[in-house]
Amino acid sequence: MNQIFDFFLSSYQGKPDYIIILEAIVFVTGIASVWFAKRENILVYPTGLVATVITVYLFYRDDLLGDMMMNFYWSAMSIYGWWNWSRKQDDKTVVQISRTNSKEKSIGIWLFLGTMLVNYGVYKLFDVAIESSNYIDIFTSGVFFTAMWYMALKKIENWTLWIIANLITIPLYAYRGWGMLSLQYVIFTIIAIQAYFAWKKSLNNNLQT
Repeated sequence: MNQIFDFFLSSYQGKPDYIIILEAIVFVTGIASVWFAKRENILVYPTGLVATVITVYLFYRDDLLGDMMMNFYWSAMSIYGWWNWSRKQDDKTVVQISRTNSKEKSIGIWLFLGTMLVNYGVYKLFDVAIESSNYIDIFTSGVFFTAMWYMALKKIENWTLWIIANLITIPLYAYRGWGMLSLQYVIFTIIAIQAYFAWKKSLNNNLQT
C-alpha cells in the first residue's frame, strides 16, 4: 500500500506549495463535478469550470498544450452545457437524457477529428516538440471534447467516451508526475461507470413513461 502512495505522491517533492494547493482544488472540484453529472445535477458545470480553468494554467505551465487545450475546450463547453441544462419550458427541463442519432454521431466524429487537428496545430504554433505521449494527448483531447459535447446534450454515449479516455489518461498522468490527477481519473472512471448505468436506468424509465 505504501508503494502505491509513494508512486502517486513522490512526484510532489520539490513542487511549489501553491501548485500542490491548486491541484488539490482541481482534485476536489473535478470529482464533485463528475458526481453531480452522474446525478444529472446542473452543479456539474460550475464545479467543473473551477477545475478546468485552474487546470488550463497548470498544463500551460508544464508545456502540456494538448491537455491545456482540452481543458480550455471543457471550460467553453461547460458554459454551453450550463445554459442548455438550465433551459425549462412550463417548469420542466427541456433537455432530457437520450441516445445520439445518426446526425449527432457524425458531428461527434468531426468534433473528434477537428479537435485533434487543432491541438496538433497548437503544438506546431508554439514550436513545442511533439513526443509520443503528446500524441496520446492529442487523441484523448478529441475523445474528451466529443464526450463533453454529448454531455451538454445529455446523450448517454458521453459516459462511454469518458470511460475510454479516462483509462488512457490514468497511466499517462502518472508517467508525467501528476499523481493526484492520475488518482483523480481513477475515481472519474469508477463514477463514470456508475453514471452510465444510472443514466441508462433513467433513460429506460423515460421511454416507458
